[in-house]
Order: sequence, then C-alpha cells, then structure tokens
Amino acid sequence: MRKSSREEARRWFRQAQCDFDDALYLLEGGRFNTACFWAQQCAEKALKAFLYFKGIEIVLGHSTAELCHNAMEFDPDFESIASISASLDKYYIPTRYPNGLPGGVPAEAYTKDDAQVAVSMAQRILEFVRSKLEGTV
Repeated sequence: MRKSSREEARRWFRQAQCDFDDALYLLEGGRFNTACFWAQQCAEKALKAFLYFKGIEIVLGHSTAELCHNAMEFDPDFESIASISASLDKYYIPTRYPNGLPGGVPAEAYTKDDAQVAVSMAQRILEFVRSKLEGTV
C-alpha cells in the first residue's frame, strides 16, 4: 500500500531532525568532519520531505542544491535558501573519503568552525522546511 504524501513527508522530516541532532552531538564531541556530513544529510532529508509533501513519488539524488532547485518549482521562496543548500553539498563526499581531498584525511581536515557553519546552515534549512510543512510535521 502506498503511503500518503503527508505521511512520507513526516517520515523524512523526522529523520532530518534526528540527523540534525546527530550533527550537534558530533560537533560537541569534536568529530568535525562527520558533524559536517550529518548537517548535509539533515538538509538533504528535509528538502526531500518537502518534495514528498508536494506529491513527488520518488525523490532521487543527494545534492542539496539540486533538491532546493526542485523545491523552487513548487515554491519560489526556496530561493532564499538556495546558496546555503549549495554550500552544504561540499560536505557530502570529502567529509568521508580521503580521495575526496588533495591530501590528508577527512578526520584531520575539518575544523570546529567548519562544523559550526555546517550545523548552522542545516538548522536554517530545517527550520525553513518546517515552516513550509506547518501542520504536517
């Protein structure tokens, strides 16, 4: 049985909230590269929640910039978070894989400042999407 678009949006948004909590936990624990990654994951899942809410049956891709662009087709207000959505994409691969960096390893390449910025961007996207899903999540 197919889930309703509202139910699917709620599921994705709940996971986005959990990913945000994980990013905060990792930031506080000094795991800056993984905090950056989970911040990106939070934003990705929040944007997917909105797209599911709008009735898209299958939302593919991991680029927060592309997901935000897709959301703009339903609501032009998403342009206000387009630049931070694009910025979060840089935390998808290089935060996890040594070959995503020119040298060193991700665990040593990311700083507390990097993680704080990533978590702040994720929070802004999470709150923005929450406002668009008001009454659903």
